[in-house]
Amino acid sequence: MRMLLVDDSVTMRRIQKTQINGLGITDIIEAGDGQEALGKLKSNMPIDMVLLDWNMPVMDGMAFLKTVRADATFKDVKVIMCTSESEKSKVVEALKSGANNYIVKPFTPEALKEKIGL
Repeated sequence: MRMLLVDDSVTMRRIQKTQINGLGITDIIEAGDGQEALGKLKSNMPIDMVLLDWNMPVMDGMAFLKTVRADATFKDVKVIMCTSESEKSKVVEALKSGANNYIVKPFTPEALKEKIGL
């Protein structure tokens, strides 16, 4: 499985990468914002899954999600919003916009495993 990890926090990416590696996923591409992630997604296909933060500079996670879902090239890419946004309205908005799942930070490796579907 190839994963794109998108978060503006280097520390958060390091923590998540360690958890993802612990699940046996080692093919991980990182990006610090949605715009960078879009470029990496396009140049590294096939990517199976995107773990996506919501609040980022340049292009936030919701703008990235909507851009990806508007392009049929990426129809099979699973997107999991991984964010501190825990309001029910935010979860609903992300799912309606095309997120496959939603996980609130901080989370356990077990919760991540469940959301990824391993």
